Amino acid sequence: MRLLHTSDWHLGRTFHGADLLAEQQAVLEHLAEVVADERVDVVLVAGDVYDRAVPSAEAVRVAAQALARLHEAGAHIVLTPGNHDSAARLGAFAEFAKAGGLHLCSTIAGLSEPVLLQDEHGPVALYGIPYLEPDPARNALGIDAKGHAAVLSEAMRRIKEDLQARENTRSVVLAHAFVIGGEGSDSERPISVGTVEHVPGVIFDGIDYVALGHLHGPQVIAEHLRYSGSPLAYSFSEARHHKSVWLIDLGADGLHEVRRHELPVPRKLATATGELADLLENPAFEDLAECYLSVTLTDRVRPIDAMRKLKDRFPHAVHLDWQPEGGGIGSVLKYAEAVKNRTDDEIARNFLDDCRGAPPNDREHGLLRMAMDAAGRGET
Repeated sequence: MRLLHTSDWHLGRTFHGADLLAEQQAVLEHLAEVVADERVDVVLVAGDVYDRAVPSAEAVRVAAQALARLHEAGAHIVLTPGNHDSAARLGAFAEFAKAGGLHLCSTIAGLSEPVLLQDEHGPVALYGIPYLEPDPARNALGIDAKGHAAVLSEAMRRIKEDLQARENTRSVVLAHAFVIGGEGSDSERPISVGTVEHVPGVIFDGIDYVALGHLHGPQVIAEHLRYSGSPLAYSFSEARHHKSVWLIDLGADGLHEVRRHELPVPRKLATATGELADLLENPAFEDLAECYLSVTLTDRVRPIDAMRKLKDRFPHAVHLDWQPEGGGIGSVLKYAEAVKNRTDDEIARNFLDDCRGAPPNDREHGLLRMAMDAAGRGET
């Protein structure tokens, strides 16, 4: 049996305000081509199909089209909700979807009830664990222990108990969690509030393959324990990621081979640093015109209307920072340090100096004093 492991589609997400649906749709179309070319039997989607619990109509449309194309390409689909999804919404009509080859594993009560599929070597049990929010999941599972490790350990205990009752059955688990040894990025939403979010990988021992979701970089925790990562980069911290999916072959005795398939990049990410005039005129930056671009300006004085000017040359510039070279005007200070032992008058004068690179003249200083005096008297 051949499986394809993907996760963290985050349909509907924007990138610093830029709409990504077209890029997301293109990458998911490529997944369908991989399924057909590689004769994939099962696609595993390990959570975060959507970027929010109530997705937009357009995001739902893209998801529906992608799932239909994957099925048309010849695969069953096993899908679990992540921490961004609404399990109830994602799992709606699960019984009807099952008849068409889409298996929505979205309930805590059903996490130990596998999707059973057959190949020439016998049965394969695929268990989908929906994202387990610790406190609600603890109550639903009827355990006293708290935290992610506790609820996931109980989920795996139930799965292994079910598996032990099945003879000569290979096993696959889908889970959305932060496993110890994984490396995060800037684009994952934390999955802990007051509790430790990491879980040990030994929880999954005894399973032939574990398809993990949540972390956006593809990575190997153990040979049988892997993150596919997201199909697109959702932060500049992922600029060096090679986005991919895993192709898994199960043999007669369990895991046989895992291969990595890199995904196309609809639009690359890039960064640029320098003074505004050089960025706008230097031909060395020409190759960045089609990239999503993060710019750090080093001008000693903050340029006026910099983003609009940058977008004239770099239409996909989406992020702008200002770090004056050598400090000086605009050097970064914590607010408490910037105002320490200074009068209101000094703070206002320094603010003008930082913003425009010149202190107020005598007339402007007089107007500042008048405004502060009026504010002190409660006048408008």
